Amino acid sequence: MPGIYSQILHKKREGKKSLAILIDPDRNKLKNLDQIIDLSNQHAVDYFFIGGSLLAEDRFEFCIEKIKSGSEIPLVLFPGNQFQIHFAADALLFLSLVSSRNAEYLIGKQVEAAMKISESNIEVIATAYLLIDGGQSNTASYLSQSLPIPHDKVEVAVATAVASKLLNFQCIYLEAGSGAVNPVAPEMIRAVSKRGDLPLIVGGGLRSAEQLATAFHAGADLVVIGNAVESAPGLISSLAELKQTFHDKKSKA
Repeated sequence: MPGIYSQILHKKREGKKSLAILIDPDRNKLKNLDQIIDLSNQHAVDYFFIGGSLLAEDRFEFCIEKIKSGSEIPLVLFPGNQFQIHFAADALLFLSLVSSRNAEYLIGKQVEAAMKISESNIEVIATAYLLIDGGQSNTASYLSQSLPIPHDKVEVAVATAVASKLLNFQCIYLEAGSGAVNPVAPEMIRAVSKRGDLPLIVGGGLRSAEQLATAFHAGADLVVIGNAVESAPGLISSLAELKQTFHDKKSKA
């Protein structure tokens, strides 16, 4: 089986879109985990992402074991800190908060985790992480002591994405934040997709199949949905159907 990054890159080149379900390993958010796993299996979700910025009651290892025992869907770590690393996962998004000017989240935290990661066999995907203003404060912005890129400053996001490409990052991640009022604007997704020319991941504030479609049409290659699915797992079926409809229309075009 090809590596996760090879899969993502191949899908981008083929114009195929991917859906990831984000699992926050906080015990308070796991009441529907069994149903989420079952529905994800039934509807061919592409990836599970796992990670959180702030854990009141950490069930990180429990989540890893639960997902791996109940599904063959690839599991990708989306770590909120250097402790959220588990080598049973299939890949790790090695995030650098390139929208920040806080060196701790640009390179400091990565240095702390580097030796542990390099001594493992886990696939590492160097990911440029951009926080975008989603209309309310979010935990990632607060903990990293960084300001998100304003939602209408498309040129700033594009320049940051281009710089990330020149620095040889493998993916761009536009993040409006957990529970964002507004997802990343389609204008920003479109511009970053065009100029960044790397697999583009988009998450935060997405609550419906219609918003998923908007992100896909704008140029997102992989869309991540978490909060909406935590409270309403049945949404997974409509999200997966939308993705399939998108592919069907594209193949007929």
